[in-house]
Amino acid sequence: MTPIQSFGAAETVTGSCHFLQLKKGPKILVDCGYFQGHVEKRTFEPFDFDPKKVDILLITHAHLDHVGRIPKLVKEGFDGRIIALRSAMELTEVVLMDSAKIAEEDFKTARKKALRRGEEKLVREPIYTIDDVKAVFDLNIQYAEYDKAITLSPGVKATFRNAGHILGSATIQIDFTEAEQSKTVVFSGDLGNQHDVIMPVPTAVKQADALYIESTYGDRNHRSLQESVKEFKSVIINTLSNQGNVLIPSFAIERSQEILLLLKQMYYDKELPVCKVFLDSPMAIRATQIYSQYHHELNDAANQLFARDNSIFDFPYLQYSLKGDDSMRINNEESGCIIIAGSGMCSGGRILHHFKHRLWDARNSVMFVGYQVEGTLGRQMVDGIEAIHIYREKIKVNAKIHMINGFSAHADQSDLLAWMEGFEKLDKVFLIHGERDKQELFKQAIEEQLHKTTHIVEYAEEVWV
Repeated sequence: MTPIQSFGAAETVTGSCHFLQLKKGPKILVDCGYFQGHVEKRTFEPFDFDPKKVDILLITHAHLDHVGRIPKLVKEGFDGRIIALRSAMELTEVVLMDSAKIAEEDFKTARKKALRRGEEKLVREPIYTIDDVKAVFDLNIQYAEYDKAITLSPGVKATFRNAGHILGSATIQIDFTEAEQSKTVVFSGDLGNQHDVIMPVPTAVKQADALYIESTYGDRNHRSLQESVKEFKSVIINTLSNQGNVLIPSFAIERSQEILLLLKQMYYDKELPVCKVFLDSPMAIRATQIYSQYHHELNDAANQLFARDNSIFDFPYLQYSLKGDDSMRINNEESGCIIIAGSGMCSGGRILHHFKHRLWDARNSVMFVGYQVEGTLGRQMVDGIEAIHIYREKIKVNAKIHMINGFSAHADQSDLLAWMEGFEKLDKVFLIHGERDKQELFKQAIEEQLHKTTHIVEYAEEVWV
């Protein structure tokens, strides 16, 4: 039998990292992601396996919690093959460069403060640098194509299926032979929902002896996309009509592009009041360019907009705030603005500056359109915190707070169950990438509705398939 160990995204949402050790074949790592929220400290701890012994790294998609520790992996000895969609690798470079930049800046700030205290030796070095990120892209990178098998070694192959989560996202099917028996292990990656704004429906997979499936929203169903879009439009129209501004803390990848697409559709449908729309995130701007470049991987709605004026996202009200000075000039706008800025969970980035200037004003609205991990500022605001502290200043939360779950790039419980029903053969199910209480409810639903043996994976637990 073959062991699989999860060194991340086990009883938690972030840090995706799964190690498949074939007896007659390569040692395969699926993802190597950053931990976030309450478990972020794990990111900086040593790996519980030897990076030098990993032969192949397969990447499901470019979110930080799936790729954020790859430079650390390389820094500590991995020099094998990396396989992912080309679009996913382009987004991965954007994500990792941003992560390294933040790490280096945080280190310089902490070191400066420590020098004044005489405690320089206590400052932790950055997890990796920009040079470490560049080293990742010096390795042997092989680009996958959807639904075309890639030979990893004799008798071992991997097939990437469109997961419908973000651009370049994939469900990875690994087929191999052990003791003259053919086996299939499937890692769902993060699955998109059935009615996404910009991504196609996740591709069905036909068989698996073991399915490792995400469970972020395994305990619930999202509001319908139609209802979510209706509320999205209502918040924007009402806030702008009240001479306010709409602040949208947004993830640079996927969510920002969804928002821009919806706003452009509102513009063409004459639903969007005259305003200024600012995409205030260099990372989101670059991601938007990549989405445009690979528009053929997106859904029909996106490509219809592209066919209309040769752009999915651009329209007259939209301005890109690339430089710091561009961002600061937004402060001169009294009202009539929609400001889309990172970070999505408010753990840093330009959104904090906009909070400082506008969160106290009751005319304004803050619209969360993505999952907020426990322990983050975004989660605290959604849970009703009355004031926050930014840059040593207390800011009263007077702006209206809106949480719209229907835009989630993750499948909900019904989507996950429907996707699993598409398997012609499915033996065992293993739950990863979810909080324990939600996984318990999802496990119950799978066993009651699909009658499949289901197990919640623990950190570093050896699962034999």
